[in-house]
Order: sequence, then C-alpha cells, then structure tokens
Amino acid sequence: MKTSEEKAVLFPHQTVANATETAPIPSLSRSVALLFAIACGLAVANIYYAQPLLDALANEFGITHSSVGMIITITQICYALGLLLLVPLGDLLNRRRLIAGQMLLSVLALSVVSFAPTRTILLMGMAMVGLLAVVTQTLVAFASILANPTERGKVVGLVTSGVVIGILLARTVAGVLTDLAGWRSVYLVSAILTLFMAVALLRVLPKNEPTSAALSYPQLLRSVILLFVQERILRIRAVLALLIFMAFSILWTSLVLPLSAPPLSLSHTAIGAFGLAGVAGALAAARAGRLADQGLGQRTTGIALVVLLLSWLPIRYTEHSLFALVLGVILLDLAVQAVHVTNQSLIFNVCPEARSRLTAGYMIFYSIGSATGAIASTHMYIYAGWNGVCLLGAGVSALALIFWAVTRRST
Repeated sequence: MKTSEEKAVLFPHQTVANATETAPIPSLSRSVALLFAIACGLAVANIYYAQPLLDALANEFGITHSSVGMIITITQICYALGLLLLVPLGDLLNRRRLIAGQMLLSVLALSVVSFAPTRTILLMGMAMVGLLAVVTQTLVAFASILANPTERGKVVGLVTSGVVIGILLARTVAGVLTDLAGWRSVYLVSAILTLFMAVALLRVLPKNEPTSAALSYPQLLRSVILLFVQERILRIRAVLALLIFMAFSILWTSLVLPLSAPPLSLSHTAIGAFGLAGVAGALAAARAGRLADQGLGQRTTGIALVVLLLSWLPIRYTEHSLFALVLGVILLDLAVQAVHVTNQSLIFNVCPEARSRLTAGYMIFYSIGSATGAIASTHMYIYAGWNGVCLLGAGVSALALIFWAVTRRST
C-alpha cells in the first residue's frame, strides 16, 4: 500500500487537482507521431555514431584498441546521468520548452565534438552529447501521454521504431560521411539537423501543456526510487532492459574490429551498411506494441528472448560469412527491439502521472547495460577474439531468458 506521502510524490497532479484546473492536452496525430519518431532517431543516433568510427578515433587521438571502447562507455554513463537528472523533469516542467532546450544544447555539444582538437575535449564533448541525448526518452514519454490509451502500445511502438532506425542508421550515415569527408563531418551534419528539428518541434508541440508545482526537484528524483521500490514489474523489466542492451552493445561496439581488420578490411561505408540489416528491428517495434495492447506482452517477450539467444549462432561465423552476419544482425535487432517496446508498453500502464520518471528509471538500466557491454566486448575481443565476443553475448542472452522464465509467473 502506498502512504499518503508516497501518493503525493507519485501522483502530483492528483494532489493539486482541486486547486488548479489544467488545460486538456490534444491527442497525438499520426503526422506528429512520425515527427516524434524522426526526432527520437536523430537524437539517439548521436550516441551511436562513434561505434563504426572507433578505429578512426583510436588512430587520430592515440587510443589503443583495448581502451577505445571507453568513448562509448563515457557516452553511455553520461546518458544514464541524463536519464536520472533530466528525464524526470518531464513530469514537472513544460515539456515543449524542455525538449527544445535540450536539443539546442545538443547542437552546442555536437559542435564541440566536431571541432575537438585533443582527446580530452573529445571526451568532454561526447559526455555532453550523451547527457543531452536523453531528450529521446522525454519524447517517448510525451508521446505515450498524448496517445489514446487503447493505442498507447501502438504509438510507443511507432515512436520507438524511429529510435531503432536512428540507432542502426547512425552506423551507416557515420560510415558514409567518414569516407567522404572524415569523421568530424558526422557530428557537424548532426548539429545542423538537430537545430532544424528543434525549430520544427517548437512549432508543433502543444503549447498549453499543464505543469505541476507540487514537487520540488529533490522530491522528483526521490520518487524515481520510490517507483522502483513499489512496482515489481518496473524492476523486472528494467533488469531485462539491462541484459538485452548489454547483448546489443556487445555486438555493435566490437563489430567494427573484425570487419576493419584483415582479411575482411572493409571500409567505414561497408561497415556502417550492416546497420541497414538491423532496420528490420524497427518493424518488430510497432508490432510488439500492438501485441502488448492485446495482453500478449509476456508471450512476445519469451519468444523474442529465444530469438536473441539463437542469433549468436550465425553471428559467430562473421569472419567466414558476411551473409551469416546479416542474418544474425536481423535476428538480434528484431529480438532486442521487440522486448524493449513490450517493456515500455507495460510499464507505462503502472503510473500514468509519472511516465517521465518511469522512463527515466527503466532507461537507466538500459544505459548501464549498453555501457557494460561496450567496455566488456572490446576487452574480450583483445583477449579471446571474435569467438570470445560471441560467447559473451550468448551468455548474457541466456541469462536474460532465464531471468524472464523465473519471474514471468509473478509479474
């Protein structure tokens, strides 16, 4: 049972409902949902551009291959900090201004990375990029609020499909631009596109969004912890997020290393093109949301986790068959995104007044998993080669499946 104090923290709009009347928020049209998806893809891509560029960054800034994964790790750690410190503000401040402000600051951070003269400046810029990329999650939470309750999973799936495409095409775009104009052009182009997107969102986001003065900032952060204490499904789905995105990061962070090394020696464009194979995951995202709307979230999760484990078998043969890699990438991304969308669809039903905080708490585990997978995979590649990386990924995937099987009856 929630105490009166806990209810006041978790449901601030209810505590002030008798004092002030908030204006209704318009429902989310499909065209605006698509703009949300594009904005999410553009924002989240900023933390993945570096993955196919690790060898180029290592060469320019004198970073060893065993340590270059720290660029991804630092970005993900700061992303986790942003999830905790910035995303909950969506339940307190005007989301229209919050989203636009974060995107404008992202323009500055991307510019710092693009013109970084030293390793220190590069890492500082990447840290800020990671911190501000959490605008993606503010957008996802906002979309779930604007959506019709009966179509929430469908809308979350559509918006999340933009996230998926952004993650995967980031590698393709980064590879092409790097081969054409160097790695710095990647972040400069992203800064320009982010600026245009900030202006577009200012024009379409609701202007009459209600805000709540019932919580102080420390109370807002405390309520994220309270949600974890009180909501079992949030804890379970957060652990699943940590494991599936650890597996996701194990593949995508280290993949550039065998593909760029002899005998394959692929170009950045060719390496980035493998992200196109994973776009199939975006198709699963929307479908998984619809299945969650129909009450089939647990079944979808179990099937997807089995597919995730099996995907490492063809991935194991990357150095011998690029076709096998493509097949494995499709299976892995389908599985990860299906579980991710299902997770979000389920936790958004827990506490309607705290969706930004639910998103923050859940995505912190996502970021921890991504950061852990990034640093673990590059070290494993140095010590045990590609076979070691695949064994690590399969082990994490098996752990996720076992965890789901143990907890599913009590969820």
